[in-house]
Amino acid sequence: MRDGVSAFRITRRLGDPPRLRGSGTAETCPDLFELSNGDFAIIGTEATVELEPCLPADAARADYERIVVISRETLIRAKKDIPDA
Repeated sequence: MRDGVSAFRITRRLGDPPRLRGSGTAETCPDLFELSNGDFAIIGTEATVELEPCLPADAARADYERIVVISRETLIRAKKDIPDA
């Protein structure tokens, strides 16, 4: 984990909550959040092992980074809340 991440706080959800995206339990759904420092946190399905070999030649990840997958619908519904700059 990056240094100082524990000092950040979630300030808001981006997009609709899981229940509005069709989750009956709202317990295990992908989600996007904006952090107090302006970065974003994503809850998604861990896919590092499966997708790392497929990364383009100019892409890489640090040992502390993971590749996660979220549904297309989750990102599209969050688009309205993602700042342009």
